[in-house]
Amino acid sequence: MRVGADTGGTFTDVVGEDGTIAKVPSTPDDPGTAVRLGVAALGGAGADVLAHGTTVATNALLERRGAVVTLVTTRGFADVVEIGRQDRPSLYDQSADRPTPLVDRERRLEAGGRLAADGTELEALDPSTVPLLPPDTEAVAVCLLHADLEPGHEQLVAEVLRARGHDVSASHEVSPEYREYERTSTTVVNAYLRPRCRTYLRGLAGVADEVLVLTSAGGLVPAVEAAELPATLLLSGPAGGVRAGAAAAVACGWPDALTFDMGGTSTDVCLVRDGGPEPAAERTAAGLPVRLPSLGIHTIGAGGGSVAVIDPGGALQVGPRSAGAVPGPACYGHGGSEPTVTDADLVLGRIPGGAPLPGLGELDVSAARAALERARVDAEGVVAVVDAEMERALRAVSVARGVDPRGLALVAFGGAGPLHACALAEALEMPVVIIPPRAGVLSAVGLLCSPVQRDLVRSWPSPGDAAGLDEALATLAGEAVGALGRAGVVAGTGGTTVTTAVDCRYRGQSHELTVSSLEVFAQEHLRRNGYERPGALVEVVAIRARASVAAPLDVTDLPPPPARAPAVGPAVVAEPDCTIWVADGWRADPGPTGALLLTRVPG
Repeated sequence: MRVGADTGGTFTDVVGEDGTIAKVPSTPDDPGTAVRLGVAALGGAGADVLAHGTTVATNALLERRGAVVTLVTTRGFADVVEIGRQDRPSLYDQSADRPTPLVDRERRLEAGGRLAADGTELEALDPSTVPLLPPDTEAVAVCLLHADLEPGHEQLVAEVLRARGHDVSASHEVSPEYREYERTSTTVVNAYLRPRCRTYLRGLAGVADEVLVLTSAGGLVPAVEAAELPATLLLSGPAGGVRAGAAAAVACGWPDALTFDMGGTSTDVCLVRDGGPEPAAERTAAGLPVRLPSLGIHTIGAGGGSVAVIDPGGALQVGPRSAGAVPGPACYGHGGSEPTVTDADLVLGRIPGGAPLPGLGELDVSAARAALERARVDAEGVVAVVDAEMERALRAVSVARGVDPRGLALVAFGGAGPLHACALAEALEMPVVIIPPRAGVLSAVGLLCSPVQRDLVRSWPSPGDAAGLDEALATLAGEAVGALGRAGVVAGTGGTTVTTAVDCRYRGQSHELTVSSLEVFAQEHLRRNGYERPGALVEVVAIRARASVAAPLDVTDLPPPPARAPAVGPAVVAEPDCTIWVADGWRADPGPTGALLLTRVPG
């Protein structure tokens, strides 16, 4: 049996290909324990294939629980990770500062050798200049100047350090793209996460005959490969939900949509255009740039477990701190005493009083009310504040990108998403809310149905000269197909699908757009930025290729759940994996493939 398992901050969700569901409390000290319990709870003889979405990499980075890292770089560039860019985290806050680098200053060492900007050698690298590392070094990041164009020097340094017994992450193997700060940061993040993630992923080997892990780009890779590139896993679970949410929107006749995934700890939103999630070449995690292929998911610290407090200025603040799985919201009865969004929803009647949750028993309304009263916060105020935060997140992936949300569907899922969807759609004037079947475990469904995939990217050496571009794209596409084959992964339902793309910009610009070809760049620039520059030189800075094999089943292939009945708000629709709040002035009607469509009542 094929199984999808998504580890969240509060629950671990497991879905089998036969549509069965298991939802067990997460085990933060050992996330693999909850995965094993969830797979066992499905019954049967066990799993043949486990498709897994993990939060281990994300949590280790957020909580700064990674390895002791030493950075080796080109002479004169040891401080790149601290200098960064000229932007500031908060423009008008004089006390705001950038995140502390993952590598202390005394652990940033330099080697000889030097390359020019086009990759040609200016100074040969003498292996004797490779420094000796501090004895307590647990992982090494090697990032030499312009190694994205010519990796020879970096390969030599990595070879010397590996011969000394060090665990080395080299930038040309992790993120072979231009921009020294972002490439260095990404390589350091990978080195920082690898020892912890490697131990965790190797521990899952016995859960199924084959263990696959979802990357931030929305494709599955063997666990042994994921363990070597943990920086690719920072959106592992959310990417599965976005894939399934996009498929549900298409099935309901809405190829353009916003996905809205509200779990226990965070909310993840993403723009879907023409049936596919928008990609991103880079994202920020814990304040650090990670330059790797990713879905364009925007994450905020707002979930059902987000804690509500009165800040020193007397204002109500909700999140980003979360009660998590332990002790959890006050209504769980596991020792939590601070009020959370779940407590507020319960007090307001959006969650049925006494409702049982898997592994937790009945929710305690009186405990939730007492927690709100102790903190002197109002349930309606808590919901209003968290809704405002999530509305801003949805605007960031739509309005801020030149897309009018009034023409989009809102696909709501996660354990708490369907509770807040009507209010958000109302605020953004969106015409419909789609609640997919199995909405509370949709990320696990997405994992189950995700393709095996390889994403490759390379810097383009001559930005102003596109000669040979088609040949280079074809070569990179061949490498992607080869990487897919070398993985030894059992193929899915069809042949291999290959796509290519280029990162382009007008000369003089500092940021680029990823487009399918040079010919469509001007049109995409006009859509995203509101203008084009006819006659201006278009530069290519990177090329991309993706090879994928579809999963043996699609989201719509899962057995349909029990039929959903129509409802007119205000009404609560309780389901095994989530609760849906149909607000006043809204109605809910059954839709295709078992979805529930929420629309405003005319008049």
